[in-house]
Amino acid sequence: MTTTTQSEALPLRRRGPSMADVAREANVSGQTVSRVSNGRTNVDADTRERVLTAMRKLGYRPNSAARALRSGRFHSIGVIMFTLSSFGNMRTLDAIAVAAADAGYSITLIPVPHPTQGEVAGAFDRLSEEAVDGVIIIVEAHLLDENDVELPAGLPVVVVDSTAGDRYPMVDTDQAHGARLATEHLLGLGHRTVWHVAGPERSYSATHRREAWEQTLRAHGAEVPPALVGDWSSESGHAIGLELAKDPEVTAIFTANDQMALGVLRAMHESGRAVPAEVSVVGFDDMEESRSFWPPLTTVRQFFGEVGRRSVEALLSEVESGEREGSTLVATELIVRESTAPPRA
Repeated sequence: MTTTTQSEALPLRRRGPSMADVAREANVSGQTVSRVSNGRTNVDADTRERVLTAMRKLGYRPNSAARALRSGRFHSIGVIMFTLSSFGNMRTLDAIAVAAADAGYSITLIPVPHPTQGEVAGAFDRLSEEAVDGVIIIVEAHLLDENDVELPAGLPVVVVDSTAGDRYPMVDTDQAHGARLATEHLLGLGHRTVWHVAGPERSYSATHRREAWEQTLRAHGAEVPPALVGDWSSESGHAIGLELAKDPEVTAIFTANDQMALGVLRAMHESGRAVPAEVSVVGFDDMEESRSFWPPLTTVRQFFGEVGRRSVEALLSEVESGEREGSTLVATELIVRESTAPPRA
């Protein structure tokens, strides 16, 4: 009878490539491989590329757990986001992911269905368990500025599209400046006043756009019509647009985002109100599709990529130096297309 020992029955586990293997392949010291693995900058570009090529060839993967124990950092950023359906949020998230990767960090995303104390604090606790170095919060609501949410201490935090007073650094588009540009553009064309299709009342961005619209009208001595509140969707813009189309005195409309502007354009066409001959329409965001609306949409361009990049920079600055940066506003730009014109004489 033939017997088989346990060591003969189990296949030998293949040893993965080590740092020493990479050093031999790249013809460098183990210390140099360690520097590259840990993202240090004191390695010249050619040597770094040679080491990275050797890592790829051998399939070497740095031991992130051991690296974290040595450095006290996990090279991971947590992101808490209220909604994944918003155009601006997704563009910002994409920029955060790219900027984090460029800095040698991964991201862990925790979506929250409702921006409440329980949801946000629970997401924060989950990220603490995931071992992240800091957290970026994108909530698009009057939440942190009302002290509704108290986050546990101990992790650097940067807030996007909201405000938290002096508690955390904030990075956002200059919402008020963009709304002023839109409103002044329409007044400058000769319209007596500008109607506003606003975003949800709980939205931080929508509030700042609405307030700036109203302030701009008052500064120019123009009548301030009631703001009509939508929910960011083209459907809500369409419903509001059908009501506005019934009033011949409505000649200029500023919508708080491009999707609602699309609904307004459809409502005007269906109601027989020519755009821009009878009604001028301005949006906010400058979605890629806005230039393909009919007519192509005049809108306020937001630089979501810059917001995402600066939020990562602000967070990593605090992670690496321990010093908190101030708040940052990213400028907006008015993009004039064919949906606006002077009113009929």
